[in-house]
Amino acid sequence: MDAKELLKIIEAHRLWIMGDKAGSRANLYGADLSGADLTRANLTRANLTRANLYGADLSGAYLSGANLSGAYLS
Repeated sequence: MDAKELLKIIEAHRLWIMGDKAGSRANLYGADLSGADLTRANLTRANLTRANLYGADLSGAYLSGANLSGAYLS
């Protein structure tokens, strides 16, 4: 997944968290996020099932309630 597409998903997720009907919950099931910059990303309640997060920068990221089942975090 390229950075531009990921930013679009994160922004829509931010709107969803705020209750804005223009937003949508982030569904990153099986996404290749290896090496992605997710610094301070709010991924509360996002679906990250089976996502590849190898080498992703999760510094300060909010992952409360996120589904990380089967996610690769090494």
